[in-house]
Amino acid sequence: MKGERVTVRQIVKHYGPVTAVDNVTVDVKAGEFLSLLGSSGSGKTTLLMMIAGFEMPTAGAIQIGTNDVTYIAPNKRNVGMVFQKYALFPHMSVRDNVAFPLRMRKMDRAQIDRRVEEVLAMVQLESFGDRAPAQLSGGQQQRVALARALVFEPPVLLMDEPLGALDKKLREQLQLEIKSLQQRLGVTVIYVTHDQEEALTMSDRVAVMSHGQVAQIGSPFSLYSEPASAFVADFIGKMNFLSAQYLGKAQSGLQVRLTESSTVSITRSLNGHIPELSPGLPVKAAIRPENISLSPRGQGGPNAIPGIVDTSIYLGTHNVMLVNVEGRRDLSLHIQVPVGQDIPFFARGDAVDILLQNDAIYLFPSKGDWQ
Repeated sequence: MKGERVTVRQIVKHYGPVTAVDNVTVDVKAGEFLSLLGSSGSGKTTLLMMIAGFEMPTAGAIQIGTNDVTYIAPNKRNVGMVFQKYALFPHMSVRDNVAFPLRMRKMDRAQIDRRVEEVLAMVQLESFGDRAPAQLSGGQQQRVALARALVFEPPVLLMDEPLGALDKKLREQLQLEIKSLQQRLGVTVIYVTHDQEEALTMSDRVAVMSHGQVAQIGSPFSLYSEPASAFVADFIGKMNFLSAQYLGKAQSGLQVRLTESSTVSITRSLNGHIPELSPGLPVKAAIRPENISLSPRGQGGPNAIPGIVDTSIYLGTHNVMLVNVEGRRDLSLHIQVPVGQDIPFFARGDAVDILLQNDAIYLFPSKGDWQ
């Protein structure tokens, strides 16, 4: 099985006056695992349905391999499809469900039997062939749906929230199994999810969608470490946003005022987020919980911000803390503090110094639309 390239060019989809997908261009490499990540209404499932052929685009083009499939029927596209609700035939056995696509392609009986057994073994269901779907757990039914989608060796596999109905532990297990299977087979996967952790775990690249457009596309690492907008920064992982005022450049870095008495130097580049900054402009400073540390009040040094611990929750390897910034009633920070012998424990009401890692602070325009 060999994956094929999928090219989406300037795809638009209108439903009456509503634009569900707005001029999207995505190039999925052969054998790549790409996730379409976004909240409800972002356009991710509509885009997937157009690639599958269940929806026709208003404008644009879709190519699989060297073939333009924009207006070709779904059954002529040679793609596998896995849905959240399994879509298994309840009156057929597991074996017959998996064999169905091969029978539709009029393969001979011996080939069908051999291929079905191979794929059932691949998804660890070789001893379940005679059972009905109703006799299987949710995870087993999803494995059957995956086997049926793979049995005819499609070069492209489309998956629409396939693990959404499963419990957390089983979902995490199947994430790793699907990724391992995809790497072994080399099939191209386009995977729709609203779960950012799932997308980061499974994908080679992730396309973050918002309002029918791709807000940013990149590797999980690049999306997390270099978000192109405040929206992406907020959607991928956890992020603290601090309304601030830009003061200008100094030898120690970019100066940002958080409170009347607290100024922070930022040593990272702006990475194109704000091309030109004038002193006095309002900005949003953003920092992830793991890039903030705490020390007892008075021991934090010149960049320390005074705060009071509001909440501390023990989660085994780390404490999740909510710390209020003194002088800013509107500002509290979520902080992730590792548990260790050399790390002091802080309880509710403790006066602390908040230390922001200077090279881990992002600056974004202070806009209401969070772009």
